[in-house]
Amino acid sequence: MTRRNTPRVSFIGFGEAAQAIAAGLRDAGIEQIAAWDILFPEAAGAGLKAAGDKIGVRLAASAADAVRGTDMVIAAVTAASSVEAARSVAPHLSGSPYYLDINSVSPGRKQETVKLLDGHARYVDVAVIAPIHPLRHKTPLLIAGPHAEEISPLLRELEMQLTVVSPDIGSAAAIKMIRSVMIKGIEALTLECFLAASRAGVLEEVTASLKNNYPTLEWTKIADYNIERMASHGERRAAEMEESSATLRELGLEPLMVDATVKRQREMGAIGKDDAVRATLKGGRAEMLTAISKTGRYRA
Repeated sequence: MTRRNTPRVSFIGFGEAAQAIAAGLRDAGIEQIAAWDILFPEAAGAGLKAAGDKIGVRLAASAADAVRGTDMVIAAVTAASSVEAARSVAPHLSGSPYYLDINSVSPGRKQETVKLLDGHARYVDVAVIAPIHPLRHKTPLLIAGPHAEEISPLLRELEMQLTVVSPDIGSAAAIKMIRSVMIKGIEALTLECFLAASRAGVLEEVTASLKNNYPTLEWTKIADYNIERMASHGERRAAEMEESSATLRELGLEPLMVDATVKRQREMGAIGKDDAVRATLKGGRAEMLTAISKTGRYRA
């Protein structure tokens, strides 16, 4: 496949990540893009369909319709739905298209998924390792699996930024899931530390004191960013951390800290839906923490 005969791309799942990648690919010259999301037939899917119309994506009537005649499937669903997404399209794939599994799931779940697609598609284990905005389809990726080297030239031609990490399915997922232990764990610790400091009336003092141990880190910016991320995306992050927990168990480790992070992320995701909290998300940590406390939902 070359840029003169650009690939036909299908998205299964059309949330924030899929929309960003689709918009980037359209700007890169990909004209034939289809999408399906299980929310399309429901009222909750109106925003997803509006985004597809704006980008110029064909809104499919079903998963089967979305992948008909496709060259590449990009699966971007919730962690809990990744296997079912593959099952929904497997019988309808022809010509052995590439199947890019960008879902944030454990290596074991990706290995389960590739078995479902055996004989139907060329599976690629993909891990997105940076925020999807502002780079969209150019966001750095890790890819793994027996078809990773094979697909690399095509993805690079589409301006995608990637590193091939291994020919083994699950290697990219392992890096992402284990990395998330630290990234999202620090988010949960940030919330817990700074919420306590706010309630004790020592927010600025605690912020300043952290410089003693980590002089290169800007804790004000870290707190602003981490708390906003949890409020905006805590439920999705909790689901991802459950996959990190599964990854550690697959490796024979008890995920004590990870399981606690799941709880904090999920709680904060729910709190973040409060209108008063949402109104403070660009106002900085002090304003956010005050609003969070006023909800009365963080109690021992």
